[in-house]
Amino acid sequence: MRLAWGPEEEAFRAELVDFLDRHAPKRALGLDFATSEEEGIPEWSRQWQATLFDHGWLVPGYPPELGGRNATPVQTLIFQEEMAARGLPRSLHFPGWAIVAPSLLEFGTEAQKALAPASLRGDMVWCIGMSEPDAGSDLASLKTRAVLDGDHFVVNGQKVWTSYAMWSQKCFCYTRTNPDVPKHKGITVLIIDMDTPGIDIRPLRQITGTTHFAEVFFSDVVVPRENVVGEIDAGWRITMGSLAHERGGLWLQTVSGVDHALTDLVGLAKRTGADGNQAVRRRLADAYAQVSALRALGYKGFSSFAQGSSAPEHSYLKLATSELQKSLFELGMELEGPAGIVVDPAHHEGAGRLAFSFFTSFASTIAGGTSEIQRNIIAERVLGLPRGK
Repeated sequence: MRLAWGPEEEAFRAELVDFLDRHAPKRALGLDFATSEEEGIPEWSRQWQATLFDHGWLVPGYPPELGGRNATPVQTLIFQEEMAARGLPRSLHFPGWAIVAPSLLEFGTEAQKALAPASLRGDMVWCIGMSEPDAGSDLASLKTRAVLDGDHFVVNGQKVWTSYAMWSQKCFCYTRTNPDVPKHKGITVLIIDMDTPGIDIRPLRQITGTTHFAEVFFSDVVVPRENVVGEIDAGWRITMGSLAHERGGLWLQTVSGVDHALTDLVGLAKRTGADGNQAVRRRLADAYAQVSALRALGYKGFSSFAQGSSAPEHSYLKLATSELQKSLFELGMELEGPAGIVVDPAHHEGAGRLAFSFFTSFASTIAGGTSEIQRNIIAERVLGLPRGK
């Protein structure tokens, strides 16, 4: 049996393919936030995001005024399929269009909703103030305080691993406004202008040499009360919405990512002569079976979403794809041997690319929820196992 889309869906795909063939920048192919070595938000990325918005392809399910074309859920999936197959990101700056804009549209005031078009198009750059030194995957443990004082809040605390903080105009910041209630309560989301006095941004240089992340320190930062998103002390609901928006189509990108990595490894095995090694062949075949199973599981989760149900499959997909990706790049380093650690492009074509991917693959098991947290979610919410005492 061969599964396929119908003629209307394939007509939609053909229109998309024609657009991508004519407009997609070649340098964007295969790039994403985690692996890009470019600092900041390059101009070509800004232009590409704006082009997608202007032609109704940024978020196809949105109406035209928000960068879409009122696409159906199936059409949106086809869009995500095609983008993932090409390794083509919508932008190198994901917080604005993927997290902030959907959250503002769902929870914001009319004035806050008016920020959505610029956030989607990339004209307004955002960072997300979630992670803290003691509140990463356990986000509800955040300690950054926002104390209400008349018509404004006074914010003190620290955020870390804050993507794009160095270039952002605004921060979508999660703060503790009530320390005397259970930790999932008493959280408030504030929109903070990044040029407000009292904000100190310190870039964090990664092992790859890039500085995509930063520490952000807030010292008596004054934020107007009208900058509250949703209700005071009810920010956890927005937190869950933000993460859902981020992960809605993430499985397609991650599954396609490991599929591309596997294809590259097969080519590497042939170039090095390792394709004749039975142990290597078994590992590659096992990975191929895993990729196929993960893609099928993703479609099952999509079917649940389309019918208005939750999709616990996506927690497993996040866990499985990040761990598989790490093991694939580890195998690649083994196949390349000593040449794998050489980063000088004069030595051989693609020098350093595999090593770079190997190092960044460890981050994939942490970002967006560690593998340990995902295992806990699967144990409790999918398998129904009791929490440990």
